[in-house]
Amino acid sequence: MSQPNLREGTRAIILDEHDRLLMVKYIFPSGAVAWGTPGGGLDPDETHEDGIRRELHEELGLTEFELGPHVWNRTHLFPMLTGHDGQRERFFLVRLDHFTPDPSIGWEQMNSEFVYEIRWWTLDEIDASPVRFIPVGLTDRIRDLLRDGPPTSPIDVSV
Repeated sequence: MSQPNLREGTRAIILDEHDRLLMVKYIFPSGAVAWGTPGGGLDPDETHEDGIRRELHEELGLTEFELGPHVWNRTHLFPMLTGHDGQRERFFLVRLDHFTPDPSIGWEQMNSEFVYEIRWWTLDEIDASPVRFIPVGLTDRIRDLLRDGPPTSPIDVSV
């Protein structure tokens, strides 16, 4: 059996001073809806660190922030419009003061990438919500980060 053709991706776990989590709402062509962390695929020859800085500027308008440690890895298999079989992602922790996201690429481009909303969530709001959040077990994993701090090496959060 051949290895899946995976796109490299990068994501940010963005927590504000009140431990609220910034999430983006995806509505996929299939009609499936999910909330996930900001980020996306890497450009050719782009590092994960450079990729997350570019993605956070494009999706949120962020330019000045301290990139925290690489805390999670996730491999997710799903058919992509790019022809890939899925994405292999690195998640970085970013702590900053609450702000209002303002995508630098605009909402038309965001929608073309299946992103339709950005909002801050408390962990309790996520737990009480009937909608899907990714990765699986998100709030338990965030609570572990808040309680224990970043792991010494990235944790695999693949399903």
